Amino acid sequence: MQPAPIPRSRSLRLVGNAVSALLLGSAALAGCNYPAIAGGPNPLAGGGSSDPVAAPAQSTTADPPSVVSPSVVPPAVALPAPAAVLPQPEPATTCADNDYRNTAGDCVHQPAPVVAPSDAASPPASPSRPSRAAVDLSALAAKVDPGLVDITTRLGHQNGGVAGTGIVLTSSGEVLTNNHVISGGTSIDVTDVGNGQTYPATVVGYDRSHDIAVLQLQNASGLQTASIGDSSSVAVGDGIAAIGNAGGRGGTPSIVAGTVLALDQAITVSDDITGSAEQLAGLIRVAADLQPGDSGGPMVNTAGQVVGIDTAAATGTHSSGAEGFAIPINDAMAISKQIEAGTASPSVHIGPTGALGIAVGAPTTHSAIPGALVTGVSPGSPSGQSGLVAGDVIVSLDATAVDSPTTMITLLIGHHPGDLVLLAWVDPSGHQHDATVSLAVGPPT
Repeated sequence: MQPAPIPRSRSLRLVGNAVSALLLGSAALAGCNYPAIAGGPNPLAGGGSSDPVAAPAQSTTADPPSVVSPSVVPPAVALPAPAAVLPQPEPATTCADNDYRNTAGDCVHQPAPVVAPSDAASPPASPSRPSRAAVDLSALAAKVDPGLVDITTRLGHQNGGVAGTGIVLTSSGEVLTNNHVISGGTSIDVTDVGNGQTYPATVVGYDRSHDIAVLQLQNASGLQTASIGDSSSVAVGDGIAAIGNAGGRGGTPSIVAGTVLALDQAITVSDDITGSAEQLAGLIRVAADLQPGDSGGPMVNTAGQVVGIDTAAATGTHSSGAEGFAIPINDAMAISKQIEAGTASPSVHIGPTGALGIAVGAPTTHSAIPGALVTGVSPGSPSGQSGLVAGDVIVSLDATAVDSPTTMITLLIGHHPGDLVLLAWVDPSGHQHDATVSLAVGPPT
């Protein structure tokens, strides 16, 4: 089946250290400007289908680019999934025993360990820390791959989707991944690498601000789980390997060697269409060639223990080579346990997502009204029935001021289908309106 027409695109921009960031949840992302999905409300406000998402581009903000230390990063809110139209699937590549797959999709035999490069001096290994030098890709792949899954998220009815990776936490099918891999998804299929079976998945919960989601595979049992390590033991200069569904090819996961460059890194990715932003702090920065589709996959130490979740790639003129960012596994596991316990918070959503059924963006620069600009309304949606139309600007939700699309997303995160919310908006002529809206069922945001 051919992808839907592509009339517009979205740009994702990294603000920090003069590099651009690519959230790695899409198999179709390559280059600078990526195709977007045509039509329909975006997932920001819980629409029935996904709005387009596409590409990272160099930051063009007025402020000089800089990396903000974690201590001063403001509370973060995440943007929707970097959705792109998935290409026609290539045949899955399954490599022979003792081989591994590189990022080009080729099966490679590695008779001897590969030594990962390092700019830092490598102190002698100790019993409490894996060796910093040798990264045996074949051995690591054989140990880690069976505890991984390939994730395909379908977005609305546009034949578009996102490909990513997940880490199996329980034998009954609980899976850890990035939120941007599943955001906006109307259906999620997960293929277990260990047994080759494909399962439909439901979203247990997600944390937009930290880019973490937990899935449950339906009717799964006896799955091999990943070995979870301790990210507090990671140090600059450590040898690591990044594993994932590079290119969305499926089959044997790809694996690349790398080195830890820095800890406690902060990045901000902004969405040019919606005006929302995702700020992630405390990240592990690595010299490793992460690829689209690797999102949600493991970054492992030389013992094959997961110490991070592959999340974003960094490129740009100030980058000396292929670099990427990973969420420390200790942080990810703390969030996953909160989700498993069913404990919601201002950033953690549990269960089904409530939907307004609209697409929103930042008001035009000449607009005197701050808020969330309505760019589309799904026919028959709760918002459409209330009289909200494209061109209106939402200025409050439940009597709390909405000064941007990001604020509105944050206010909606604690709501569920059936909840009543009070919307206030201003139409293009300047008249204010309000209505009580019952949220419908929507995709995760």
